[in-house]
Amino acid sequence: MKEKTTSRRDFIKKSAFAAAAFSIVPRFVLGGQGYLAPSDHLTKGIIGVGAMGRGHFEYAGTKTVAICDVDKRHLAVAIKTLGDTGVKQLSDYRDLIQLPEVDIVHIATPPHWHGIMAAEAARAGKDIWCEKPMTRTIGEGKRVKEAVQQHGRIFRLNTWFRFKDNFYGMAVPVKKIKKLVDTGMLGWPLKVTVSRHTGFDWKFYWVGKENLVPEQAPAELDYDMWLGPAQYKPYNAHRVHQTFRGYWDYDGGGLGDMGQHYLDPIQYFLGKDNESPVSVEVDAPQQHSDAVGTWRRIEYTYADGCKIILDGEGRDKDVPYIDGPKGKLYPGFKSDIPDMERKLAAFPEPDEQVTDFVEAVKKRQKFALNEENGYRSCTLVNMGLAAVRLGRSLKFDPDKQFFMNDEAANRLIDQPMRGPWTI
Repeated sequence: MKEKTTSRRDFIKKSAFAAAAFSIVPRFVLGGQGYLAPSDHLTKGIIGVGAMGRGHFEYAGTKTVAICDVDKRHLAVAIKTLGDTGVKQLSDYRDLIQLPEVDIVHIATPPHWHGIMAAEAARAGKDIWCEKPMTRTIGEGKRVKEAVQQHGRIFRLNTWFRFKDNFYGMAVPVKKIKKLVDTGMLGWPLKVTVSRHTGFDWKFYWVGKENLVPEQAPAELDYDMWLGPAQYKPYNAHRVHQTFRGYWDYDGGGLGDMGQHYLDPIQYFLGKDNESPVSVEVDAPQQHSDAVGTWRRIEYTYADGCKIILDGEGRDKDVPYIDGPKGKLYPGFKSDIPDMERKLAAFPEPDEQVTDFVEAVKKRQKFALNEENGYRSCTLVNMGLAAVRLGRSLKFDPDKQFFMNDEAANRLIDQPMRGPWTI
């Protein structure tokens, strides 16, 4: 495929030329690109305008100025929804991220594109709002984190339970759970069990179909560009759009789709934002090489003995959500600790988080769920998927971020990309 991107070098040259014309006058006086008055709206370009992307056309303090999709039908629906013919319509994301009028790049594509797009957006000087999961592999997550930090960008991952809304079956925000954990009333180490009995649905209907029959791709869809870095597979309607999550090349089934929603808040209230587990144990049927299947149980263990258990079967009906040596916490924020609520009120609240993305961009503050802690919680997801895919338990080095004594597992950290794509 011929690359049609404007190179970053060309973009920098053009920007430098434009700035040189006004070199006597400071940029903040001109109110030029890169300067925002506190009342100004930020501009954004959205890559992927299916249902998820269209749901983010208008969030407070921003204006959509460009959209991009490889499916002309999505673009047509998006323009009708926006009702604004002034919005630029593009088919190649590389053209969108080079637009000087775009402040924020919102990535709402299938996960196999997240890493490349986020890293390139950071290099192009854009701030980034990315849908979950952050990346499809551990290695891609490393590259995104490095690019965001090297280029001084603001990154937000779009799962929000660590800082707002009631957390599924707990009926309270995560902040209250973290406060309880921080008090030590439950003791340490803790075991957290995630299942339908504690309010979680693993969406096991996100599974693939084996032996798909090749079909003709619709004329409106640039299927080769949709595949991008993924290995070539003949088109079948079940591979794309609403059902892509069932295939290893693009996502990881219910765990890939929902994993960061569930696991990121747990990582936060356990205080594990700067570490990863040392092992992941799995109980799952043998997986197909292409189509994602289901799993029965996944168990993560940290160096200090804390555990996160993903109970896919829902076999443990009466298990507490958090089980500690001094106390237990059940769904609905119920506990066996006598007079827990009164005791909890005497303790300080957890540290405040930056939860307004627009303000984070304007003030250049790290967002609550960012490239660092988002990388760690996505690593939880991708560790679990590696164990499921290989059908065996794995040991992990949380500092070096690789699997120990397992070459096949480490090949899943940095998976080969189809040329010319690279991160």
